[in-house]
Amino acid sequence: MKRFRAIALGIVTSIGGFLEIGSIGTAEQAGAEFAYRLLWAIVLGTLCVGFLAEMSGRFAAVSGRTIADAMRERFGARFFAIPLVVVTIVSLAQLSVEIGGAGVALELLVGGTYRVWVILVATFVWFILWRQTFGRIEHATAILGLVTLVFAVAAVKTHPDYGAVARNAWPHGSNGGGARYWFIVVSIIGATISPYLLYFYSAGAIEDKWDKSYIVPNRIIAGIGMGFGSTLSIAILIIAAHVFHPVGAKVENYHDASRLLDGFFGQAGHWLFAVALLVACLGAAFEVALAISYFISQGLGWRWGEDLDPALDSRFSLTYTVAILVAVVPMVIGIEPLKLTGITMALTAVILPISTLPFLVMMNDTDYLGAHTNHALSNAVVFGVVVISSAIAVVALPLQLLGGG
Repeated sequence: MKRFRAIALGIVTSIGGFLEIGSIGTAEQAGAEFAYRLLWAIVLGTLCVGFLAEMSGRFAAVSGRTIADAMRERFGARFFAIPLVVVTIVSLAQLSVEIGGAGVALELLVGGTYRVWVILVATFVWFILWRQTFGRIEHATAILGLVTLVFAVAAVKTHPDYGAVARNAWPHGSNGGGARYWFIVVSIIGATISPYLLYFYSAGAIEDKWDKSYIVPNRIIAGIGMGFGSTLSIAILIIAAHVFHPVGAKVENYHDASRLLDGFFGQAGHWLFAVALLVACLGAAFEVALAISYFISQGLGWRWGEDLDPALDSRFSLTYTVAILVAVVPMVIGIEPLKLTGITMALTAVILPISTLPFLVMMNDTDYLGAHTNHALSNAVVFGVVVISSAIAVVALPLQLLGGG
């Protein structure tokens, strides 16, 4: 029973690594601008992240190691320095937009400006990480994250023609193509397959003391967790296609985005969207801040663990403290969270090979996994998605920026 209660890890990983400000923002923009024509990108990203989550849990359960410390051991300190720097920089940008998203949610709820609220959010995130254990954060986030089911309820209330949704779930016609379309594709992929998710998930498995007996439950946990996030992301796209696309409205900022649920729950729709955004962004902020600390501490051989007293793993605690301080700066100076979100998600897609391909090498190393190495299908799916999405990102990102997007 304890093994299956670990599904909370999958849910909290999904909320923080899948349904967060990046997924909410990009899904709304996709539905508003292209109706259902970007659903395939969410499905593709979900397929890949499901495989990756299962792999990261299996790696931790079988080897008793996290991805970061095994990567440094397997490839050496010089090679490890490259993903260490690149992933940390992009993860800091992701932490910044999550803090900003939570600040916007508070602005929607009580007024004021997100530039002030982000200071409170950053302080709250730091305080919880400093005072609470991994298990408490994990389960509280999973339970509170259920509020995001409001998006699924609203999607059902649109009464979509599911046949039409399926027929229009890929690019075609005059609205399928162009730099903007492909930029949102890579933003969706980047929002779905975030490298920090792997480091968080494998570290969480070690924190929860997984062993080989978790191999089968891990598949269920990864599948349900990622499926939870995917379903809600698809629901948001369907709602946006119903609400915004017919009138040609675009989602330029989170005040535009907050109108998503108004037609389904009346005045309460505004509050429900703000609360769901707040919970999703806080969950993601906890996860990204911890993932940064996990990655750096494990890779450099420091003592680490959210369950330890900060005095016992001072460098681990100092790392997430500094990360939060750095991440809050762009929001305080007034960078619009949604605009930074799109660029950050696209950059995440660009760097996927740096973090993911070495991981695939380790997943086929019998020294770590013995008889539990990857099958050819797992390797093919992840390798294909990572290479294709990164190639699209390299082309689409400059075109979008040069085009003024």
